[in-house]
Amino acid sequence: MVVFKDSATKDQIEEYVNNVHANGGKVTHRYDIINGFAAHLPDNFMSNLQGDDLIESIEPDGIVTTQ
Repeated sequence: MVVFKDSATKDQIEEYVNNVHANGGKVTHRYDIINGFAAHLPDNFMSNLQGDDLIESIEPDGIVTTQ
């Protein structure tokens, strides 16, 4: 999951979505509440995202449980 900082605009996030697709990835879900999306990212593109000023965090897919 890619989460953007609050300062990221919807147009900027859309540009990232387009870049994911252009680099062989696939966005599987978009989140409005947290300014982000879930995606399958190619390794080479993932390294491009790390350290980007607009990105708050990049988290791998995992299982979430509640008690």
